[in-house]
Amino acid sequence: MLALWTVAVHAGPAVPVKIVALGDSLTAGLGLPVSQGFAPRLQAALAAKGDAAEIINGGVSGNTASDGLARLDWSVPSDTEAVILELGANDMLRGLDPQVTREALTTILRRLSERHIRVLLCGMRAAPNLGSDYAKSFEGIYPALAGAFGVPLYPFFLDGVAADPKLLQHDGLHPNAAGVDVIVARILPDVEALIAEVRKSRSP
Repeated sequence: MLALWTVAVHAGPAVPVKIVALGDSLTAGLGLPVSQGFAPRLQAALAAKGDAAEIINGGVSGNTASDGLARLDWSVPSDTEAVILELGANDMLRGLDPQVTREALTTILRRLSERHIRVLLCGMRAAPNLGSDYAKSFEGIYPALAGAFGVPLYPFFLDGVAADPKLLQHDGLHPNAAGVDVIVARILPDVEALIAEVRKSRSP
């Protein structure tokens, strides 16, 4: 008699998606213990939902978009699969010409596209004291570039946190630990969608 054996094949654990959070002090976690910064809190939130990802803290406090461009190659290693791009806040705070910011972000997006790295672009709003003309020019950068490069846009990185003293440090600019958790909770669905796109694009 010929015995037929059925072998169950179980999929192994998912290979974590490697994501770099390329940004400034908002992603660097200025003023917070390392464990309470954006990158580790986001990774923990994803893990809690069973989504394997490695979130690399690519934030450098004080960086403008041009600074981010200057360090792009070494901040985004060759095995990076996706980038959360959060730059421009310092450009705005310094009142830099929005065209300079636009050109730097354009070059970053172009170079990441050439490397076949997926991007979630995070927008920023201008402070009211800079005036409506500046705000229109600056804030318009992000949806325009998201459309031009076909990347998803998270409209405002500090959504739900900006101007809420309970969620900010004493400087009134940077999120405290509770503020980081609000940011993570709000951006999480967009990051999950980004991870899903990376997994779909992987070779079988």
